[in-house]
Amino acid sequence: MTSSPLIPQPRGRFLKVKCEDCGGEQIVFDRAASTVACLVCGATLSRPTGGLAEIEGEVLGAVE
Repeated sequence: MTSSPLIPQPRGRFLKVKCEDCGGEQIVFDRAASTVACLVCGATLSRPTGGLAEIEGEVLGAVE
């Protein structure tokens, strides 16, 4: 019998995204349930899709 972990691992992760309009960097959840706007210029960085969010900017990497 194999043991399963008591605490499941999270499916989502946080991503560092660079805005294509102003070059500002922001941390965004990859399963965002609402539209995320850039804090500097207001451009859309990600849109919800019901699962993984559609990232509009350049993904620089995952935040650990």
